[in-house]
Amino acid sequence: MIDLDPDALSRLVQRATGHPPTSVVPLRGGVSCRRYLRVVTPAGAAVAMFAPSAAWAGEAGGGAAARDGAAPGDGAAPRGGAAPRWPFLEVHALLRERGVRVPALLGEDCERGLLLLEDLGDSTLAAFVEREPARRADVYALAVRDLARAQRALAALPRGSIVGSGALDATLLRWELDHFRTWALDARGRRLDDVARAELDAVSERLARRIAAWPRGFVHRDYQSRNLMIVDAPGGGLEIAWLDFQDALLGPRVYDLATLLNDSFQDLDRPFVEARLDDYAAAAGLDRTARAALGREFDVVTVQRKLKDAGRFVFVDRIGADPGYLRYVEPALAAARAALARLGDDADMRALARLVAGA
Repeated sequence: MIDLDPDALSRLVQRATGHPPTSVVPLRGGVSCRRYLRVVTPAGAAVAMFAPSAAWAGEAGGGAAARDGAAPGDGAAPRGGAAPRWPFLEVHALLRERGVRVPALLGEDCERGLLLLEDLGDSTLAAFVEREPARRADVYALAVRDLARAQRALAALPRGSIVGSGALDATLLRWELDHFRTWALDARGRRLDDVARAELDAVSERLARRIAAWPRGFVHRDYQSRNLMIVDAPGGGLEIAWLDFQDALLGPRVYDLATLLNDSFQDLDRPFVEARLDDYAAAAGLDRTARAALGREFDVVTVQRKLKDAGRFVFVDRIGADPGYLRYVEPALAAARAALARLGDDADMRALARLVAGA
C-alpha cells in the first residue's frame, strides 16, 4: 500500500500543465480505494486520481473495498516492471480509440499511484436529473443510445485486450449470488434452513450458467447515474462521458442496461424503463421479436444484479466502508422481486421469488 505523496502530485501537475497547483480539493467518491481530487492551476482545473497499490488488482462489484469480499476474476493485476500501467489506462485508450467520450488523460505517474485527468465538472447524470428533472427522459435516452453505439464499436476487441481477459462467467455470477446469501440473508439473521439453502444453491447455479451462456460483448460493469457525466458536445447539445470503467470485461448485452435502468440511486418506474428499452432497441436496430427477447434477458439479469447489489450494500456497511449504503438494500430487493414477478412463468424464478421473499 502506498500513501498519496503531495510532492509527487505537484510534480505531475507541473509536468502536465506547466503550472504548480494553487489548490487541491478532495472530491466525493464511492467506497473504493481510489481517491479523487480537483487540482486548480492558472491553466484551469484537472482531476487527480490516486489509487493505492491495493486497488490495482481491481475491486469487487466495481467499487467496494476488496477485502474478504473480493470476487474471483475482478479487475486485473498490474503488469510490467516497477511502474505498471493500470487496467484503467488500457481500457481508457480502447474507449477513446472507439469513439467513446472519456476524460482526457493529462499525465500519469503509476509508480506513485497517480493519474491526472480532464475535469469534466460536476454534472453526473444523477446530478443533472436532480437539477433538471424535466429532462430526465432525454438524458437517459441519450445514455442508452450511447451504450448501443459503444457496444457496436467495441464488438471486436484488439488481440490480447485486458477486457477480453475477464468475463461475467458462471463462476463470477454464482459468486455474486452467493454474496447475496451470505450478506443479505445470513448476516442479517435470515439464514435459510438446510433444505431451502440447498434449493437456493441449485437455482443460483442454474441462473449463473444461464446468463453465462448468452453471447458476450463489452460490459462497463458499473454503468449507472454516478459514473456517467453529462457534458457539452462539440457540435452543440449534450453527450455522455464515461467514468469508472477500469473493471470492464465481457458479458451479456443487457448487463449495463440493467445496471443503468435499475440504478439503486434513482427511482425509475416501469413505463420509464420500458421506454428506455425501446430507445435502446431502436438504436441497436432490433426488430419486434428481438425487442421482446431483450426485455426478458433484461429481467433475468436484473434478478442476478440486484440480488448481488443487496448483498454488496450490506457488506459495505459491515466492513465499515459506508453505512449510508444500507438504505439502498430495500430498493435493490424491490427491483429483484419485481423482475421475478414478471418472470413468473419460469419455475426457477418462482422458486427464487419464494426463497428471497423473507429478505
